[in-house]
Amino acid sequence: MRKYLLDLIVSSNERLNNNYILMKLTSQETLPEMRPGQFVEIKVEGAPSTYLRRPISIHFVDKKANELWLLIQIVGDGTKKLAELKSGDTLNVMLPLGNGFGLPEGGQKELLLVGGGVGIAPLLQLGAELKAAGYSPKFLLGARSAKDLLQLDEFGKYGELFMTTEDGSMGEKGFVTNHSVLKNVKFDKIFTCGPTPMMKAVAAYASAENIDCEVSLENTMACGLGACLCCVTDTKEGHKCVCTDGPVFNIKDLKWQN
Repeated sequence: MRKYLLDLIVSSNERLNNNYILMKLTSQETLPEMRPGQFVEIKVEGAPSTYLRRPISIHFVDKKANELWLLIQIVGDGTKKLAELKSGDTLNVMLPLGNGFGLPEGGQKELLLVGGGVGIAPLLQLGAELKAAGYSPKFLLGARSAKDLLQLDEFGKYGELFMTTEDGSMGEKGFVTNHSVLKNVKFDKIFTCGPTPMMKAVAAYASAENIDCEVSLENTMACGLGACLCCVTDTKEGHKCVCTDGPVFNIKDLKWQN
């Protein structure tokens, strides 16, 4: 898929809570095609310690409004600078990067999208495309507490919601892998993104239940083009760059279960 280097305009930049912003970007030209699970690299201006672009998952593409949505966790100087941007500001963005999620095959009808923390980001666009293709996906979203569960109204447009919180303030108390929906529904395919321990637990469940499963890895990335080799992951075919060969991998191709 062709890559673009574009100056995009901030149409809105909403603070969702202390740790997250929802940034919407637009352009005078029609935005390029983007797949669920792909990501962008943003050039951050004016942050003295920020030398490299910041990789951000594609959260949603609103084709009617010609907007790209990014759900950004504020963790350092670069993302703090992004949180300060106002409507009308310009960002230089390289997109779309990486390989996204695959659509279900054959008789795969019961689909579960599992997200934790900022890992929920790529699942919104995936859910939208699955619904548009005639599927009825289910979302299983986990967080520390109710205030950390984001974009629930948006996710609810595309599928049934199930939630867990570590403190029990919303949904079932515990981790996503303990949710009762996993006992009540036989899923055909699972898509997941979030902290590595969570994804490994989901992958272990999927493997034990013989469920097809794709994971979106969140390895540290610098260039986004496979040149710097800082994001490599170990697969059954050797080391691969997450930014170019992924970030989405099928668990059968990873060495997680060994």
